[in-house]
Amino acid sequence: MAGTAGTPGTPRVLRAMNDRAALDLLLEHGPLSRTRIGKLTGLSKPTASQLLARLEAAGLVLAGGTTEGRPGPGAQLYEVNPAAAYAAGLDVAPGRILAAVADVTGRTVGRYELPTPGRRPAVPVVQQVTDALDGAVKAAGLVRADVHRLVIGTPGAFDPGTGRLRYASHLPGWHSPALLEELAAALPMPVEYENDVNLAAVAEQRLGAARGHEDFVLLWNQEGLGAALVLGGRLHRGWTGGAGEVGFLPVPGAPLVRKVSRTGSGGFQELAGSQALPGLARELGVTDVPAGPYTEAAAALVARAARAGSGDDPHRRLLQTYATRLATGLASLVSVLDPELVVLSGTSLTAGGEALRDLVQDELEELAASRPRLAVGDVTEHPVLRGALESALATTRDEVFDTSR
Repeated sequence: MAGTAGTPGTPRVLRAMNDRAALDLLLEHGPLSRTRIGKLTGLSKPTASQLLARLEAAGLVLAGGTTEGRPGPGAQLYEVNPAAAYAAGLDVAPGRILAAVADVTGRTVGRYELPTPGRRPAVPVVQQVTDALDGAVKAAGLVRADVHRLVIGTPGAFDPGTGRLRYASHLPGWHSPALLEELAAALPMPVEYENDVNLAAVAEQRLGAARGHEDFVLLWNQEGLGAALVLGGRLHRGWTGGAGEVGFLPVPGAPLVRKVSRTGSGGFQELAGSQALPGLARELGVTDVPAGPYTEAAAALVARAARAGSGDDPHRRLLQTYATRLATGLASLVSVLDPELVVLSGTSLTAGGEALRDLVQDELEELAASRPRLAVGDVTEHPVLRGALESALATTRDEVFDTSR
């Protein structure tokens, strides 16, 4: 692989570039032969052989099986060594912490869920984090020191100026100004912190509906209503980390809420958040509103409404009204950002599938001059946790795969 303009063309740098290109190809395609790697990278057979020998000696690739089904002896196949490094992610929410460990190929090798009940945690947050991480590490058959990097996803965001968690008053125990220092002292690996909705967007950008898109908005509706903004391929977090906190957005059709940081609610959240759906359903004549937590009830209502027929069915009226409310808030976002794509994520949106997407798309085209394409999120199994793993793995690979050092 040739060096790019402006890149120092030293043998060490060129070898490192070729090594990384081969490793990325193995991650993307799975096991490959030396000949195939040579063709995909443009390297000669001798150079490809030297590259693979170098990576194998470094413990980054393994020689596996052979090609089959072709005349002559099978060619040796090579793959990324899964045990070259491990990364971890945590998805923190009121009531529980989900933790997972993945090997460097991205395969989840251990998962653990730690219940965290109560408004005032009996167990300190630092212990909650270490207990959740240790549970996933143990499930993977590893020890804590095997983890190269950890990414923690929470509602709200840690203010880069103060280190305190903002926009998440409903997350008990996480607002101490010393928390980040205490976590750094308790954990042996580098730790990063990211907003949970931003991590759902990372998952969609790497693995789902936003692959190949540089400018998109992810609208999330589950425990809370929020958004992630990806501009020029990068997450836009804002000055205090609060970009995308659209639950506070004043919108027509909802009361104007003042001092929203104290009340923990706002116009768009009140209009279209998950907690609003059971009450809206009753207002529209739905008689079989599910009991239980509002997040589960909202997802069940939306899924049922998406299957309803046309006409005057109250479930269908619910879906149409919900779509209008969602589009009301989205209209402000897309008018300012003009994104290429809007991804609908979180259980209260993905439960509606294409039926809800179509209605929101139609409404948005009437309410906003900008007309982005809407898509339902593809990463529906723990998207925040998956995004945390993908974020941790990206940095881990950059560090572990760097053979220029």
